[in-house]
Amino acid sequence: MNFLILVLSTILSLFPQTKTTQKVEKKPRQAPNIILMIGDGMGHAQLSSALYYGKSEPNYVRFPIVGLSRTSASSHKITDSAAGATAFSCGVKTYNGAIGMAADTTAVETILEYLAQREWKTGLIATSSVTHATPASFYAHVPLRKQEFEIAEQYLQSKVDFLAGGGQRFFFNRLDEQNLYPEFSRKGIQLDTNGLNPYQWEGNKRYAYILAKDGMPPMHKGRGDFLPRATTMALDYFDQTAGDKPFFLMVEGSQIDWGGHANDGDYLVGEMLDFDAAIGAALDYAEKDGNTIVIVTADHECGGFAMVSEEVEVPFRGRQSDYDSLRFSFGSGGHSGAMVPVLAYGPGAEVFSGIYQNNSIHAKMMGLLK
Repeated sequence: MNFLILVLSTILSLFPQTKTTQKVEKKPRQAPNIILMIGDGMGHAQLSSALYYGKSEPNYVRFPIVGLSRTSASSHKITDSAAGATAFSCGVKTYNGAIGMAADTTAVETILEYLAQREWKTGLIATSSVTHATPASFYAHVPLRKQEFEIAEQYLQSKVDFLAGGGQRFFFNRLDEQNLYPEFSRKGIQLDTNGLNPYQWEGNKRYAYILAKDGMPPMHKGRGDFLPRATTMALDYFDQTAGDKPFFLMVEGSQIDWGGHANDGDYLVGEMLDFDAAIGAALDYAEKDGNTIVIVTADHECGGFAMVSEEVEVPFRGRQSDYDSLRFSFGSGGHSGAMVPVLAYGPGAEVFSGIYQNNSIHAKMMGLLK
């Protein structure tokens, strides 16, 4: 037996040994990455529309945790997007029109500002202008949302690492005859106004894609895959540059709201399906990463939207509801006071179950940091 072992050892020694390569892994993060996705104007019916009008099962059915958010502003029972987004970003109930400010018009630190000070990478993506109410509420502080020229200037003073959306008219050849174009390079921001062109990401650079004069084109006018693609690009940027620090990304499906205001069901549903595609990109990343939480919610519902039965003529019975045929119905051209859904996946997701005020979403996100 000993002789056999000796022979085998001698034979094996004649062959070169394979050297194993050790995989270099990132240092484990304690806090999870946070991806907050806001479907502007997205109520339960808007969410449900993806079940009936998409080509496949919607991505949002993958969420294990569901909650409800109460959306009222401090000033009104029905919120606008500025007060709604400020509740998420700053954790305070405020008046309609306020951007990053409390009800007494004092500026309040946003979650993005708080995390940037702690060396987190941060990003904002929207299908509106990047100076519009929702994205602006994460980096700017003005008493009125319509101050978009001032909001644009505050972006350049912010620490947002990745930005994508519209809004060129608030930065270039402005009504006040200022042109902020040179400020981008001075601030170390790689600016692209032509398309979502990828770069060799550099950790010491910020990136801005400002691709339309105002809001991005609607889906039915050829926007294409901007929202899911920008989401994927931002996640790739963070992967390449964040190191052992987590990141915070806000993604807004801005124009679900605009379809509701217009009482245009086809517009609304097209935007909802596009937002769901971006949700899929975020969930795919989170499932692969293992330490990323994805939170999907809305600032408010818009349009009093519903999908109701078609009325059909039945022989000898007159007009009756056909419960197998849907049509769009709207109860308003504005926002409603309905509660909106909150969906969550990832570490700590369970805290987003239940019924709570919209500014509690900020507190729950901050709680994840501990």
